[in-house]
Amino acid sequence: MKGLLPGLLGLALCAVAWGAAPVIPPPGVILLDPPRPAPVLRLSDMDGSQRDLARLRGRWVFVHFWASWCGPCREEMPAIQRMTERLADTPLEVVLVNTAESEDDVFSFLGLVAPDLSTLMDSDGAITEQWGPHGLPATFLVDPKGVVRYRALGGRPWDQTPYLDFLRTLAGS
Repeated sequence: MKGLLPGLLGLALCAVAWGAAPVIPPPGVILLDPPRPAPVLRLSDMDGSQRDLARLRGRWVFVHFWASWCGPCREEMPAIQRMTERLADTPLEVVLVNTAESEDDVFSFLGLVAPDLSTLMDSDGAITEQWGPHGLPATFLVDPKGVVRYRALGGRPWDQTPYLDFLRTLAGS
């Protein structure tokens, strides 16, 4: 209990600074203290269409780093697809970033486990390195001002109620 009170107080103070009610994250999702500006994220998908995180300002963004050779990533990807389906009516943006794999490997993998998802390709791993995920999978939640507020390391059941409710609350829907 002794360590819980400062943590909850910190959440409340952050919420006051953001002008919102406190949002308690589900298990494994960590509030960054202090938060940090999101690193640059400008990459192309497998079709050559470029996305730039800076253009998504004004919305919460779920930035997820993954690779098909990563066991927890393989288990988590179907949950992320179900999450995107269940949150389709929210303004939450989902940006997947594959780390240093070939397009053939990524295409084959997504075709089997998450055919409705698209990913950006960080072919040389440079963008991933800038974000510093400390392992894969890693998810960062970027607020509408472009600040990383939350981080989740390792696989999460993103399609389960506590995670969906948390993401809906962030997205304001």
